[in-house]
Amino acid sequence: MVEFNLPENSRPKKGQHHPAPVGATRIKRVEIYRWSPDSDELPRIDSFDIDLDQCGPMVLDAILKIKNEYDSSLALRRSCREGVCGSCAMNLNGRNTLVCTQSLADYPDTIKLSPLPHMSVVKDLIVDMKHFFQQYASIQPWLKNTQSAPANAERLQTTEQRAVLDGLYECVLCACCSTSCPSYWWNGEKYLGPAVLLQAYRWLVDSRDDADQERLAQLDDAFKLYRCHTIMNCTDTCPKGLNPAKAIAEIKKRLV
Repeated sequence: MVEFNLPENSRPKKGQHHPAPVGATRIKRVEIYRWSPDSDELPRIDSFDIDLDQCGPMVLDAILKIKNEYDSSLALRRSCREGVCGSCAMNLNGRNTLVCTQSLADYPDTIKLSPLPHMSVVKDLIVDMKHFFQQYASIQPWLKNTQSAPANAERLQTTEQRAVLDGLYECVLCACCSTSCPSYWWNGEKYLGPAVLLQAYRWLVDSRDDADQERLAQLDDAFKLYRCHTIMNCTDTCPKGLNPAKAIAEIKKRLV
């Protein structure tokens, strides 16, 4: 894991300022981290004054307005606009979140946007998620059962068995929690991080899965699991209101 891919001790410089249209009365300033490793020596912070009367209500609306009307070279990921795909995860005023779920009205002062921290930057607000998803694949996030499935039927769960998955299956793999975790910053090559460990626990407690011992053995590692020091940044920042720290603690309990 490399913090923004930047030279040591470098800081973003002041970039271009884009004023609001003439006649705008409700103005919001948005400052955005800009950097293309392929062409820019150092990053910069560009500022944009947007007319709130001509903008949608969410932070993502403001970013798309900037891209559509001010600077088409701005790079970001986005898709669903409903907080279920995880694509638009970034750092908003010092906190990792999904900007499609954040209202402009909740930010009366300047909005400051940067990529998810301590991730390699591809361009502007886009980070390289390859390693994150490789870690996710390593836990084998699919149902494993040695028994043949019932003929012409599904593997059924009781209401109580299904309820155990609440607070786990809702994870959208946005990486907000993992990239807010200092342990993941320092040991990201080996530590799986809160998002992946939450997903690992989701399969451990699924009543239809019978590979719990195999899964626990795979997680029983000094770095994969035990780099968690219960700092709780993951739970604090999760835009879906989930509790990865609790899931990690439950995995540790099963290994005692």
